[in-house]
Amino acid sequence: MRGVKIGKHVWLSPMVYIDENHPDAISIGDDVAIGLRTTIFAHFYSGPKRSKEHARPVVIEDKVFIGPHCVILPGVHIGKGSVIQAGTTVSRDIPSYTLWGPPKAMPIAKVTVPCPHYHTTEEFVKGLRPIRKKK
Repeated sequence: MRGVKIGKHVWLSPMVYIDENHPDAISIGDDVAIGLRTTIFAHFYSGPKRSKEHARPVVIEDKVFIGPHCVILPGVHIGKGSVIQAGTTVSRDIPSYTLWGPPKAMPIAKVTVPCPHYHTTEEFVKGLRPIRKKK
């Protein structure tokens, strides 16, 4: 109703955020499901200027499934029939019929100095010990 192009049989879960400054730059195809708390941005800018030049189209083709808690960034084109894994930030185009998502979570570093609430951020960062992947 605000300018977003939405196809037929589209399911928007609760708390889906669709860019409110440039909704007309977003197109959602037919038979699309978008999961809980997903955010779709068509722009990034700072300051008082809010112009069309800052908007970049977001296209979600037909039969796409986007899991919960995803972030779709400006200028992204998600191809037909693709599935986006929960919690994914989509920053580039996704080919049609592709399962897309981040690698599984894994340990990155050993924490030797507790979180910045008890110490400075610098102390926390200096206390991190990278965990090397086994070959």
